[in-house]
Amino acid sequence: MAMRFTDDFIDRLRDSNDIESVISSYIELRRRGRNLVGLCPFHNEKTPSFTVYPETASYYCFGCGAGGDVIGFIRNIENLDYVEAVKFLADRAGIKMPDANYDDTTANLRRRIYEANREAARFFHETLFTEQGKAQLEYLQRRNVSPKMIKHFGLGAAPDDWHALENHLTAKGFKRSELIAANLLRYSEKNGKKYFYDAFRAKVMYPVIDLRGNVVAFGGRVLDNSKPKYINTSDTLVYKKSNELFALNFAKNGNDRKIILCEGYMDVIALHGAGFENAVAGLGTALTPEQVSLISRYADEVALCYDSDEAGQKAVRAALALFSKTGVRAKVIRLSGGKDPDEIIRVHGKEMFAKLLNSADNDTEYKLSVLREKYVVETADGKMNFLREASKYLATTDALERDIYAMKLADELQVSKDAILNQIKDAARKERYNKSKTQLSEAQKQVQNIEKAIDPQRLKNMRIAKAEDTILITLLNNAGFYKSLKDKLQSDLFFTPVNKQLFSVISSRIEGGERVDISHLSQFLTNEETSAVAKLLANQSLVSNTMQECEDCIIVLQEEQKKRLVQNPSQMSDDSFLELFSSLNKDV
Repeated sequence: MAMRFTDDFIDRLRDSNDIESVISSYIELRRRGRNLVGLCPFHNEKTPSFTVYPETASYYCFGCGAGGDVIGFIRNIENLDYVEAVKFLADRAGIKMPDANYDDTTANLRRRIYEANREAARFFHETLFTEQGKAQLEYLQRRNVSPKMIKHFGLGAAPDDWHALENHLTAKGFKRSELIAANLLRYSEKNGKKYFYDAFRAKVMYPVIDLRGNVVAFGGRVLDNSKPKYINTSDTLVYKKSNELFALNFAKNGNDRKIILCEGYMDVIALHGAGFENAVAGLGTALTPEQVSLISRYADEVALCYDSDEAGQKAVRAALALFSKTGVRAKVIRLSGGKDPDEIIRVHGKEMFAKLLNSADNDTEYKLSVLREKYVVETADGKMNFLREASKYLATTDALERDIYAMKLADELQVSKDAILNQIKDAARKERYNKSKTQLSEAQKQVQNIEKAIDPQRLKNMRIAKAEDTILITLLNNAGFYKSLKDKLQSDLFFTPVNKQLFSVISSRIEGGERVDISHLSQFLTNEETSAVAKLLANQSLVSNTMQECEDCIIVLQEEQKKRLVQNPSQMSDDSFLELFSSLNKDV
């Protein structure tokens, strides 16, 4: 049975974890009237659409539809279930969790995975300094990784043994099922029998540590040229590779809101060893929107430090596209003197990398240089074609950038600055026209996609849904109205599934004399349903909150119910059919 918390406990938890202070520890908020706004941590955006409402202790994002209370925020941002999020906030506030019997199987397994990972990291690190880890230690020494960095990152060695880690961890009391859930142990089946083996063998080991200091995963590198070069932990209860970044637990501290984003573990370790302690890397996948969103919580500027080969430059272009949707300024480091930061620092020293970092191209400079490489600008045709392409891009920038880069291009290519600005002006006019044609439809489509994902029936019944919304908002603000409306207002009057469920929970709590603010409702609702409540609260200024408005909306729903019943008389019972027949005659 799921654990349920009393209203008094939820009140205490909410009052001790002010939603503004909790959320502002994850994202930057600024006040706008009575509310606060910021860039949403759940999707990429440039313009803040994430709003915190202190009066209702709720938040809602008008860009992606995420919403809820302080518990829901922690649940989503920390990837926890409801009870774990409550415990997280209770621990934060020093509140004792209530004693209760509940099914904590998932929470316990999550805890055991953390413990197994921590013990595995200790085992790998200790093995590095034994005969079994000699080859791995020699590899790190050849790569100039200092003893300080080995300790700092907790680097280790997986022995060339099929069962070394399994034997060590089972001796410590861990079950095979727990080790499989942690992806430390794997198995194959043959003739109905399972054969277990360590997930990592004969590898240099890189532990992945989350922002709370938990070891959540591992990366393992082979010692030869075999493929794949890296074996990484698969997604588990405590780890999703698309949501994490290697070394962000270190880089987030004292970074002046600047991050260096690299391709691999060794690049990050080399940079930290050289004093660039704000370097991070992805975890075996292409950069994801979730990782970009995570970076935006800790940085206003990111320097992309990818290999100069085609694969690396493709990754740069993809990363720039992702960061362009946020408020983070992206720059591109042009690597020279080595294929990666590790090699540059080993061969030329940290001063060389510092020089490359300081001269990194901003987004505009990088894109113009990529365009320039497509054309032979020494020829008239090449120069014209390049400038036409460059003008199209500069048309998407602000007036100051246009002026600066028009001047630079004019000096470089011996062309009139006014001619370039006129070309940009023409391109900007076309850009505005195209943008105005698509912007509204795209915005409407985005909202519809959100609505469709949360409640597919809503878009088909917008008039009905708005009437339902009005009733629900009014009841959330005026629970006392329910007694007068009860006889007319039944759950079968609601047509959209999410609103039907919300009404069921709200009415049940009102009848039980219990509170119906979002903090008390959320433990009885799914994430999607809680977001729907947050949306209602965010839009409550559109409702007059009067009994008369509720009654008018009930009439709308009753008329819709009659219309649907008339369309489907075969589905009605005899009594219902006679009742409908009588009511229709009265209307004549």
